[in-house]
Amino acid sequence: MIFGQLDGAHPYGFLDKAIQRCFDYCRETDLKALALGSYPIEDQDIFVNIVSYETGTSQDRSWEAHRKYLDIHVMLDGTETIEMAFISKMDQGTFDPDADNLPLTGTAQCGISLMPGDFLICYPEDGHKPGVCVSDPQVIKKAIFKVRI
Repeated sequence: MIFGQLDGAHPYGFLDKAIQRCFDYCRETDLKALALGSYPIEDQDIFVNIVSYETGTSQDRSWEAHRKYLDIHVMLDGTETIEMAFISKMDQGTFDPDADNLPLTGTAQCGISLMPGDFLICYPEDGHKPGVCVSDPQVIKKAIFKVRI
């Protein structure tokens, strides 16, 4: 997991070129103006999903992890908490390779609250539960970059 701010992304030059490409895309594109949907950046190796949903309680949200892609969550509007835990400390369900989804159950080790301009990189070992409200439920909009590992 790496948590940061887009306007401070330049100190992350040690990260993989594909992740840097996502940061470049953020600087080059008005993400807030994009309609909901999926946008290819480099075929199926890098793409971004623009999503919107209402945040809710932790009990109403689900844990997930991925094996084929890492996630870069970029908050555009609103705030949400993404609960985090190492998958090695959780009960793992059956991996769905078509959806690149590993369902998990367990207890959060921490929560990261994202505000507009913040990003969170989730690697395969990072179980994450997005969509948890910071205080009251609200509709958010964010970009989720998917980078093939």
